[in-house]
Amino acid sequence: MAAAKKWWKRSSFDWYAFGMLIALELLMSFTFLGYIHIPPLSVTTAYIPILIAGALWGPAQSTVLGLTFGLASMYKASASYVLPADAVFSPFSSGAPVGSLLLSVGSRALFGLLIGLAFQFARTRKQSRLYRCVFSALSPKLHSLLVYTAMGLFFPELGYRFYSAFHWRWDDTVFALVCVASVELLWHMYHSQTVQNIKQCMDQSVDNPYTSQKMNIFLVMFEFFLFCMAISAAVYFSERESYLLGQHGLMVSAQISGDLLHVQLQFVAAFMAMNTLSLILLIAVYRYMAYKGYQGEMDELTGVMGRRMFLQHCRKAQSTSEPDRTGWFLFVDADYFKDINDTFGHATGDLVLREIAGGLSTLFSKDGAVGRIGGDEFAVFIEAPMSRPELAQRLDRFLAVLAGTLPDKPISCSIGAYRFDVPKPVKHLLTETDQALYEAKERGRACYVMKEQKTSEGCR
Repeated sequence: MAAAKKWWKRSSFDWYAFGMLIALELLMSFTFLGYIHIPPLSVTTAYIPILIAGALWGPAQSTVLGLTFGLASMYKASASYVLPADAVFSPFSSGAPVGSLLLSVGSRALFGLLIGLAFQFARTRKQSRLYRCVFSALSPKLHSLLVYTAMGLFFPELGYRFYSAFHWRWDDTVFALVCVASVELLWHMYHSQTVQNIKQCMDQSVDNPYTSQKMNIFLVMFEFFLFCMAISAAVYFSERESYLLGQHGLMVSAQISGDLLHVQLQFVAAFMAMNTLSLILLIAVYRYMAYKGYQGEMDELTGVMGRRMFLQHCRKAQSTSEPDRTGWFLFVDADYFKDINDTFGHATGDLVLREIAGGLSTLFSKDGAVGRIGGDEFAVFIEAPMSRPELAQRLDRFLAVLAGTLPDKPISCSIGAYRFDVPKPVKHLLTETDQALYEAKERGRACYVMKEQKTSEGCR
C-alpha cells in the first residue's frame, strides 16, 4: 500500500506510461488490434495492457485498465448490428442492464484486480520471473472463466457456463505465448538501465525551471480542440453517409443512422486514443529534454547552479517578485585556493569547493539560489526577507563550519554582501557586490563585508 501511495504521488514517468497504456487499451478496443481474427485463429488481445499494468505496478493500475476495457466493450455492444451473444454486454440492448454491467465492466475490472494481485504475489517470490510467466500464460483462461461465468449466471439462455473456459485448443497455446512474451518484453524494457535513467530524469524534473507549464497547457488545449473537431467530423460524415445511401435509393431508417454515427464515434475514440498516445509521448520527451538541458546548466562538481543559470534565475526572480522588497546578493571567494590545490592536490581542492557549495546551500537554498560563478567563486541570491543581523549570524555559522573542513589547515572565505531593492539590474548587483568582496579581501580575508547603497558595515 505504501508503495502504491508513493507511485501515485511521485513518479511522473509512471503517470505518463500509465496514461499511454490507457490510450493503448482504447486503441486496441476500437480497432482490429484488440481482436485478431485470422481463420482459424480468433483471439482477444485487448486485455494485454491490463497484464502489463499489473506486472509493472500493481492491482490498482490493472483494475483501472480493466474498467477501461469493460466500458469500451460495453459501448461497442450497444449497436443494433452486433450478434446476440455480443448484445448481452450492453445494458441498453440486453434487457437486463445490471447483468450486462456486471458482465461487460464488472468481469473485466475483476480480471484486472485478480491479475494485479497475482503479479504482486509473484514479486514476493524468489522465482518471481517463473511465477510471472505462469500467471501471464494463464491470464487468457482467467479472463474467459470470469466472462463465461458471468454469462452463465446472467444470461443462461446463451448456453455458456464457467466450464466453457476449460477447453484448450492449439490457438490458446499461441496466445498464451503472446501474453508471456508481451509481459516479459515490457517488464525488461521498463527495468532496463536506459528506461530507469529516463524515469529518474523525468521524476526529478517537476521543479525544473526550464520546463514551461504553458507548453503543457497549450498541448492539452490543442488535444481538446482536436477532440471537438473529431466529434464534429463524425456527426458530419454519418449524416453524409445517410444522405449518400438515400441518393442511391436505399432507405435509411433512424436506427441505421444511429448505427452509422455509432461507428463514426468508434473511429473518433480510436483516433483520439492514438493522438493521446502521441501527445503523452511528446510531453514526456519535452520534459526529459528540458531536464537534460537543466542538468547541463548545473555545476557538475558542486551540484549548484552554473553561472548562466544562476544569473538567469536572478533576473527571473526579480521580474516575478513583489515591488518594494529587498534582497541580498553575495559573492563568496575561497581564500588562497591555489595554495590548497598546490599543497594538498586537486582532489582536496574539489572537496573544499563541494564543502563551500554544500554549506551555502544548507544555509540559503530555502531563501534563494546558490551558484558557482567560476573557479573558486560562488554567488548567493537571497530573495526572501532577511535582516542584517540574521544574515550575519548565518555567515558566522558558515565560516565556523568551513574552517574545520581539513584537519591540517583551516579553510576560510572572503564574502561580499550587497543589500538591494527589487528590481535591480544584474550587472549592478555584480558590480556592487564585487566591491564589497574586494573590501573583505583588503581587510585580511576570512571575513565578510555587507553593503547597502553608499554605506557599508565592517569586516567580521
